[in-house]
Amino acid sequence: MTVAADIWGALGEVSDPELRRPLTELGMIERVDERGDGSFEVELRLTIVGCPAARQIERDVRSAIESVIDGAPYELVVGVMTREQRTALTERLRGSRAGRVHPFGKDSLTRVIAVTSGKGGVGKSTVTANLAAAFARRGLSVGLIDADVHGYSIPGLFGLGEDVSPTRVGDMIVPPEAHGVRLISIGMFLGDDAQVVAWRGPMLHRTIEQFLTDVYFGDLDVLLLDLPPGTGDIAISLGQLLPGAEVVVVTTPQAAAAEVAWRSGALARKTGQRVIGVIETMSPFASADGERVALFGEGGGRAVADRLSEDGSPVELLAEVPVSQSLRESGDAGTPLLRHAPTTPAGIALQQAAEALLAQPRGLSGRRLPVSLV
Repeated sequence: MTVAADIWGALGEVSDPELRRPLTELGMIERVDERGDGSFEVELRLTIVGCPAARQIERDVRSAIESVIDGAPYELVVGVMTREQRTALTERLRGSRAGRVHPFGKDSLTRVIAVTSGKGGVGKSTVTANLAAAFARRGLSVGLIDADVHGYSIPGLFGLGEDVSPTRVGDMIVPPEAHGVRLISIGMFLGDDAQVVAWRGPMLHRTIEQFLTDVYFGDLDVLLLDLPPGTGDIAISLGQLLPGAEVVVVTTPQAAAAEVAWRSGALARKTGQRVIGVIETMSPFASADGERVALFGEGGGRAVADRLSEDGSPVELLAEVPVSQSLRESGDAGTPLLRHAPTTPAGIALQQAAEALLAQPRGLSGRRLPVSLV
C-alpha cells in the first residue's frame, strides 16, 4: 500500500460528530494527493459554511493524517461541499426513502414510544427526558421529539440554551445531542424564549410531520415523543403518522388527574396505538422522620392502569415517582436526574420505569426484517 492509501484508511476512522458516519463514507474527503517532493495534500469538504463541528473535524483529520505520514510535510485544504454534493450526501443518508416519507413506518426496527398525559403540569416532560437518559445510559441510540409545540420544555430540561440549534444540510436537519440523546424541538427554531407559538391544527400536523421526515436522527434503537397534554390535534396527528407507536400515560395520584389521563390513553387506542404502561408522578414520599406524606393523594396511577386494562390488553403501572426536590432541581439545571443522581428515591423509580419498558417484548408481526435469503 502507498502512503496516500494509508491516509485514506486513517481518514476512514474519522467520523463527523453530528452525522456519526466516517468522513470518507460521507464524501467529505475530496482527494488525497502525494506530490513529487514527498509531501501530501488532502482536501476536506465540510457539509456547510459555518459548520458547527468544523474545528473538531479539522483537528481529527490532522491527527489521522499525522498518524501515518511519519513527519512528512502536508497541506490540508478545507472547503465546503457544492449543492450537488450536499444533495448526494442527503440521498446517501436517507437511503431508499423517496420523497417525504419518514423512516419510522411499519417496517422500521426503531421502537417508538409516545409519552402523554391528560393534563399539563404533571411532570410528563420530566419523565420523558429521564426515560431518554436512562435508555442512553444503557448504550442505546436514542432520539427525542418535543411534540409539545405550545409548551415545549425539552431543550431546557437537557440544558440546551438559545445558542444551540440544529444544523441544516440542504433540506435535511441534523439535531443537536445532549446527555447522549438526539433532540429536536420547535424551541430550537424560535431563537427567543419570549416568542409564543399560536398555531392551529394544520400547522401543528405539519410541524410533527417535518420533525419525522426532515430530521436525520441516524439509526435509532428508541424514538421518544413528548406529546402535549390532552386529546387534541397533535395526539390525533400522531395516530395518523405513527399508528404503530407505543404509548405511556403519565398521571398524578389525584383522582381528577387520573380521570383525564385515562382519556389520553383511550384516544391512543382509538388511533391504533398500544398503551404499554402508566407512570405516576408526585406520588407519596417519606418525610425526614419517616412519615408517609401524600400531598396529592394516592392511587391515581393504579386507577388509570386498571381502567385501561379493562378496555383492552393489560396495562402495567410502571412506577410511582415520589415528590422530589432533587428531581425539580435537576430539571431546572438542565441535567436529567438519572444522569447525576440515579440513586435518589425518584431516580430509582424512574429507572424502574425505564427497565420495565425495556423488558416488555416488542411485537414484530407484519414487519419486514432486513434479512435476505441466499
